[in-house]
Amino acid sequence: MHATKGDQLVQHGRVVGEHDKVAEIVEVMGDRGTPPYRVRFEDGHEAVCSPGPDSEIRHRETQL
Repeated sequence: MHATKGDQLVQHGRVVGEHDKVAEIVEVMGDRGTPPYRVRFEDGHEAVCSPGPDSEIRHRETQL
């Protein structure tokens, strides 16, 4: 998994009825775009995370 500042981290819901969580990557803390990432969620909450297999990166240039 590789990301740059400004990309989106999407954590998919793991159970029926649970919505995806979308966060903007505000800092890449790993080497060459690897986790961990400092992210800001839509409600303004910030966290440091190392995404699991239920997550995806949406790169800025592919977001429409």
